[in-house]
Amino acid sequence: MLMAVGLLGEIVWHKKGEVILCEDKKVYIVHCIDTEGPLYESLLETFIRIENMTGFKLEPTMENLKKIQNKELDLKGHEDIASKIFSKRFLDYKDTWNKIDEMLDVMTSSEYREKFSDSFHNGWKYNWFIMDWVNFEINPRRRDLGYHNIYDHYQEYYAINHLNDKIDEFHWHAHPMSTYKEAHKCATSFLNSPHIFESLTRRLLDKAYFPTCFRAGFDTERPDSHWLLEQYIPFDFSNQAIEETEDDKKQIDLIGGRFGDWRRAVANWEYYHPAHEDYQAKGNCNRVIFRCLNVGTRTRVLTQDEVDLAFRRADQGENTILAFADHDWRNMIPDIEEVYEMILKASKKYKDVKWINAGAYEAAKSILGVNMQKIQLKTQIVTEGNYKKLLVESNIDTFGPQPFLAIKTKSKRYIMENFDFQVPKRSWTYTFDEHSIPIEDVELIGVATNSSKGTGHLTILDQAGNTKISKDW
Repeated sequence: MLMAVGLLGEIVWHKKGEVILCEDKKVYIVHCIDTEGPLYESLLETFIRIENMTGFKLEPTMENLKKIQNKELDLKGHEDIASKIFSKRFLDYKDTWNKIDEMLDVMTSSEYREKFSDSFHNGWKYNWFIMDWVNFEINPRRRDLGYHNIYDHYQEYYAINHLNDKIDEFHWHAHPMSTYKEAHKCATSFLNSPHIFESLTRRLLDKAYFPTCFRAGFDTERPDSHWLLEQYIPFDFSNQAIEETEDDKKQIDLIGGRFGDWRRAVANWEYYHPAHEDYQAKGNCNRVIFRCLNVGTRTRVLTQDEVDLAFRRADQGENTILAFADHDWRNMIPDIEEVYEMILKASKKYKDVKWINAGAYEAAKSILGVNMQKIQLKTQIVTEGNYKKLLVESNIDTFGPQPFLAIKTKSKRYIMENFDFQVPKRSWTYTFDEHSIPIEDVELIGVATNSSKGTGHLTILDQAGNTKISKDW
């Protein structure tokens, strides 16, 4: 079975010469994966997490760990949740690339995908939200540090094993820098994390890639990340609004919106445009935020009730994205099987609802019903007096107020810059001079944008303004 996108963005399925236009009552199954590379955890670190979560400091021994797993220690009401979180399954980390690749060999095979086919007999799909671990100085979890390390690993894996398979999607994920540059600690500030901006800059200039979809690290957004996304990224799969459970309340390291605070956001699988002052409230901002619950972890977890809710919403005529988030350093195979069982149960209750294994980008465009008008950027470098200027014009309105501007210097610095605005959302200039970057020091210039319709364009130029790469989506 083949898939195409209709003029209004609806999915059209082709089967044996037939064209089947999907009617209303659709659920798009979007498996999002926070793609962070291998993760190691020592026994000591496991018990530090136990203390942070429960408040109990225990001797870090295998004997005590087994007692926790078997609920044999008095943890004052935390026995059940601790047994689950620190079970053998949840501690089965993929701590080397070899272990991840062995899992991928199973997951990405056509035989495995077809075991979890959708209503149209299309196999399972993956959405890799890829990040860079850079500038961290303390790394007890043995993260793979370096720009492009994780991105390159997945690109190489697919090039070797799935070169001609255009099934899965690759998107953007980011973790802010912790205060003491510890790669195993959580943080929330984009403003304290210049590596995030450089990561975007490098991915544009080195890999000719610019994202349309985003998932927040630690499921956490704050005003600074909210406003950055508003400039560039149309589709955000970070909303984890869900009713707090008794198990959630017992995890003292997460209470009060410490991380993943979506308590005021919509919790019925509805998508929304956020408000300028509050990413959790509906408003008039540019991007669309979709709900995406967790699997294989300890909080804000996808349940049968939540899957049923998505199908019920679709049955009432509201086409719905059912997105859920995983990690590549976990064994995702049990997660896929559990989610699929929940989908099958829901589909039996709502027999008129069709469900579609989908990419995040594919699903967002389809469910929003947008047209597919291409956005094109016209770029050139001109001389005005003693100055060189980059001129950029767009054929339609850009998603945010300006395209993303990336510059690589001859000294190998990667710099994210701002334009001067000539016509809002249509025309911009950048002047190369002593106040910015002299043109003599420029090696490459990258300009990228999305449109409000989800189409996009990027151009990479050399110092003279010659186009090296031009690409659209």
